[in-house]
Amino acid sequence: MSGETQNMSTSRKISLSENILFGMGNPLLDISAVVDKDFLDKYGLKPNDQILAEDKHKALFDEIVKKNKVEYHAGGSTQNSVKIAQWMIQKPHKVATFFGCIGKDHFGEILKKKAAEAHVDAHYYEQNEEPTGTCAACITGDNRSLVANLAAANCYKKEKHLDLDSNWELVEKAKVYYIAEAATFAKEQGFETDDITEIAKKTQNLPKENKKRQRVVVFTQGKDDTVATVGEKVTMFPVLDIDQNDIVDTNGAGDAFVGGFLSELVQERSLEECIRAGHYAANVIIRRVGCTFPEKPDFH
Repeated sequence: MSGETQNMSTSRKISLSENILFGMGNPLLDISAVVDKDFLDKYGLKPNDQILAEDKHKALFDEIVKKNKVEYHAGGSTQNSVKIAQWMIQKPHKVATFFGCIGKDHFGEILKKKAAEAHVDAHYYEQNEEPTGTCAACITGDNRSLVANLAAANCYKKEKHLDLDSNWELVEKAKVYYIAEAATFAKEQGFETDDITEIAKKTQNLPKENKKRQRVVVFTQGKDDTVATVGEKVTMFPVLDIDQNDIVDTNGAGDAFVGGFLSELVQERSLEECIRAGHYAANVIIRRVGCTFPEKPDFH
């Protein structure tokens, strides 16, 4: 019996190759450090907040590095997701490709190094007009004040990067593409409803280029059930239970869910398996500070 079971599980496993997953978005270098209240006051920051940098915050990024012991990570929503997908998959390395724009500067060099350490095949468009995008996590006690400066992340030039033959070849190698940033999606589409099930159904029925495959729509709702639609059917998937005291930081939870989901999707697993992996990854990430993870996943 065990032999049969083993054969079934190996036959399910498709062989993964480099660059099978493609992500494109705003790359940011995450810079986290423990700071004092004076630092927050100097830059007018709340202890627990998430803001985009204004002119008054521009000096913050250099100061936090000069005055504190900092940790660096490859960040930005989409880059986080492909990084987590790679972590879930483990081997081979470079299953995920990532495109985005950085500056030709010190932070850009660190970001390249950090993406490589996460085994993501990052190909950045590098330019001189704007510095590399950064996100400072200013930690005071249990609070984190996040300040993001998109900078170079907004300067991506399709014709100078995506259209190059060597880069387009990487796009064509992929089987699964993840290009996100859909926060105000329902509003932009004029859906005029707050009901998540209704939004999922309406999204499902939007025009679609590829008629051979049904659209799958998945919405996460924090601690509430994840909603998925295939065809007319709407299914709810409960998230994993977690003690409130074990939650350290929920900031990377959505990115983590996507990463877990994609790690199974590239292996052509069922929707249920993809969502289970998404819930697992999110559950790991919210127990830790920042979008970080242990050396290996414990997902079966």
